[in-house]
Amino acid sequence: MARELLKHQEIERSIIKKYRKTIWNGFVGSVQEYELIKANDKIAVCISGGKDSMILAKCLELLQRHSEVPFELKYIVMDPGYAEPNRELIESNLKLLGIDAEIFESDIFDVAFNAGGSPCYLCARMRRGALYAKAQSLGCNKIALGHHFDDVIETLLMSMLYSSEIKTMLPKLHSTNFEGMELIRPLYKVKERDIIAWANYNNLRFLRCACKFTADSAEDEMLSKRQEMKNLIKTLRKTNPDADDNIFRSLHNVNLATIPGWRDRDHGEKHSFIENF
Repeated sequence: MARELLKHQEIERSIIKKYRKTIWNGFVGSVQEYELIKANDKIAVCISGGKDSMILAKCLELLQRHSEVPFELKYIVMDPGYAEPNRELIESNLKLLGIDAEIFESDIFDVAFNAGGSPCYLCARMRRGALYAKAQSLGCNKIALGHHFDDVIETLLMSMLYSSEIKTMLPKLHSTNFEGMELIRPLYKVKERDIIAWANYNNLRFLRCACKFTADSAEDEMLSKRQEMKNLIKTLRKTNPDADDNIFRSLHNVNLATIPGWRDRDHGEKHSFIENF
């Protein structure tokens, strides 16, 4: 028990000491710049079992401990039909990291897989809805997800190259189906390579894929569009080390005077620069 407590403390210390510049400052910077947490918020921290949601839980726990702004945290884990070894790994890591999470079960994996069409798309939508519903039942007004810097720029590139639109994840958004609920992404400015470095430094092993249908398939991962974007960004960095940062900053610096077309925020109505030419 004492050994586990010591490991728990070492992991926490590494976030605010060794990885202060790369992880902690990015996390706190996201929370502050995008005003993600307000006084008396009650936040459901959604843990999937992967590295991102686990470090999110630890960062929020540390922030709550040291912040002058009072807020509550509820740690929740949805088991949508994990294979037994995956469920055991999640439980083991929760214990190791000292996270007191509530695990609730659903049959989302089976429903999504048997519904036809794209199981990944349906699964993602169903999981998000289930997390909102659980959080709301616990009296929470926000859910926190572990999306990070790389997710933001990869989503942008995927949207441009495969959907012909400029679109990405926002740091926070209002739920359209659960009144009064918000979604926040406190790792918005934290890079994936730094999260991986933190996990490796602490000899931690997390789920790479939560889905029982693809968890053991490296081929599926390599063929995914998101992996393709990761490879593209890696290639861009070879000639321009700041390529990823510049893509991210460009999202905060859109020059609308040079954009030939856009959709408005409220109704999605299309507009053209010709209207005001």
